[in-house]
Amino acid sequence: MTDRQPSAAATVPLHYRIDGDAGAAAERLVLIHPVGLDHTCFDGLVAALGAGVAVLRMDLRGHGRSPVAPSPDGVRGYARDVHALLAATRFAPAVVVGFSFGGMVAQWLAVTFPADVAALVAGACACTFTDEQRRMLGERGEAARRDGMSAIVEPTLERWFSEGFRRGPGIAPFRQRLLDDSPEGWAQAWQAIAALDVADHLGAIRVPALCLAADADAAAPPPVVAAMAARIAGSRLVVVLNASHMLFIEDPDAVAAEIRRFLVSTVLDGH
Repeated sequence: MTDRQPSAAATVPLHYRIDGDAGAAAERLVLIHPVGLDHTCFDGLVAALGAGVAVLRMDLRGHGRSPVAPSPDGVRGYARDVHALLAATRFAPAVVVGFSFGGMVAQWLAVTFPADVAALVAGACACTFTDEQRRMLGERGEAARRDGMSAIVEPTLERWFSEGFRRGPGIAPFRQRLLDDSPEGWAQAWQAIAALDVADHLGAIRVPALCLAADADAAAPPPVVAAMAARIAGSRLVVVLNASHMLFIEDPDAVAAEIRRFLVSTVLDGH
């Protein structure tokens, strides 16, 4: 296990961690986190995935221990950072898994740097937005710039997690993570999200793809994820039941099972 900084070859020096032996593992996985979180949000999913995989996870620019820096070209710039990290660590090609904002980054990575991506798992995310949605998404970032992170924490947690999870002790680290975030890093990410429009490029993806939706997700409901899946040839759409927007946090076992099933049926057997 390693937990360190990459070389200066990365566009922005992303903090990252690798679990497992990439040389001995049956498969390499890259995990890309949602806006406002960091690589630690995947602790439960990594544990649920178990042995036989090597996992690389990072803090995207403006998040966790990675520096705050505006992306010159929206979500695609965040994907370029991940590409540089994969080159620096020689971890590609890998199965790239992203949720929410991480799923948007994963889509652009698969489109822009196809050699990096052996297979794609994109969960709880859209591929484009309406003009009204773009205005609303941009305002989420501006709210933190105006009023600080404390102003956006509770509405964000309500969008992300089920009521039962929010009432339990498991919510504490995610509330604290948001409170500790840089308002500028948060705002820059929401600016990138508000400008997302990768829909017309998804037809270029030629690797196996799994699109995961949560049935109780108000932020990216199943029809939104289905619209993304419809643009990726041969992709598989799975709706996880009794799941919130942060399905990989609330039910890591169910999400790990779907990823494992996908790996066995479409990646490890060569189909």
